[in-house]
Amino acid sequence: MRRRDFVNWVGLGVLASSLPVAIAACQPDTASAPDAAPAEGESTAAAPSRDDGFVQVGSVSALDESGSIAEQNVAEQQVVVIRDPSDTAAVLAVNALCTHQGCSVDWNPDAGVFVCPCHDSQFNPDGSVAQGPATAPLPTYDAKIEGDIVLVSVS
Repeated sequence: MRRRDFVNWVGLGVLASSLPVAIAACQPDTASAPDAAPAEGESTAAAPSRDDGFVQVGSVSALDESGSIAEQNVAEQQVVVIRDPSDTAAVLAVNALCTHQGCSVDWNPDAGVFVCPCHDSQFNPDGSVAQGPATAPLPTYDAKIEGDIVLVSVS
């Protein structure tokens, strides 16, 4: 085998072996793996739905301690719950997936917006777009507090 042929085959092998990594890097961020440990402020699993359609996503004390509750499975939706900045006795719940490319948004209490870590889209507490590239708002859900329990209904 000639040296040129050998170098070409090695180059082709390197290119072929790096293709899966390049494809994976171009995929949008999706829900955490089911066996992944929950992040701070994230609960591990949603409680069963009640007769009124609400699901327990956490406690008020956990919400106040972390600033938000991120729940991975509320009727198969990712939800983030925060205190309503205009009425601290109320809570707001939005879909946690950015409408631009599906990355999970995080609540930034200092800026008062949800921020997408992938492309820096920002959303107001009511889910409306504050800054693109996202153009569609985050879906919102009914949320309420009963005692020390935070409840969300995605129906």
